[in-house]
Formats: sequence, C-alpha cells, structure tokens
Amino acid sequence: MRRFAVVSSWQGKGIELPQRKTRASAGYDFRAAENVILHPGVVTLVPTGIKAYMNQNEVLQLFIRSSLAIRQIILANGTGIIDADYADNPDNEGHIFVALLNLGPEPVQIEKGQRIAQGIFLNYLCTDTDQAEGERKGGFGSTGV
Repeated sequence: MRRFAVVSSWQGKGIELPQRKTRASAGYDFRAAENVILHPGVVTLVPTGIKAYMNQNEVLQLFIRSSLAIRQIILANGTGIIDADYADNPDNEGHIFVALLNLGPEPVQIEKGQRIAQGIFLNYLCTDTDQAEGERKGGFGSTGV
C-alpha cells in the first residue's frame, strides 16, 4: 500500500517519483515539478506533482534537503506532515506541495526536477482514549485552523 503516484493533472509532464539514493537512505527525494523563484521573505508552495499512499497508522514527514538549507532556504512549517487520508482528497487529489521560505537577501531559482525535500515514512501511535472519527474532505487546512 505504501507508494507514490503522479497526480492526474501532472501526468505526462515528466514528473519523477521520489526515490532513495542509497540502501541506507531514510528519505525519498522530492523534486520540483516546475521552475519557481523563491523571493526573500515569501513562503512559496512548490508543486511536486506527487501524491503518497500509506497505511492508516503511518505518516509521511517532509524535511528540507541540506543542499537548500545551506542556501538559507527552509521549510516554512518546519516539518511537512502528510496524513494517510490526504491522498485522493477532493480538493487537490493529495498533491504534495513543499512550502519553502527564502531567508536570504536575494531571489533563488528552483529548477524543474531539482531535489527540494526528502520524505520519510513513519509509524505513529494513538492514545488509548483516541476517538477520532472525522473524514478528510479537502486539502490544505481542511481539518481546521
């Protein structure tokens, strides 16, 4: 069940599925789906063209690649959290965007295909009294503020 897929609106646009580079790598490299300019002090949602499927007790966490961090580019939310029920949601089909923030003084060009984040699948636990029964009906911010 754990896998990546290209969202339908990005089919045929040269989107590469995330991959690990070595046997000991924890993270799957996510690439920018298009050219984007990161302006100083502005949060930019960079499309990946990717969605992720996973088991119900799993989460995909996104982290910045060190090659961007040394250029003063960070994830705006620190760590991206992709829930198991995000894939195929009616708002955006589970399209994973990476929220990047340029802390540097100059604009930074991100090229299509450039590796921008790494995703790690993790198991999580729930409390013994957990009673979450809601269903996701959308994408970004759909579970409330």
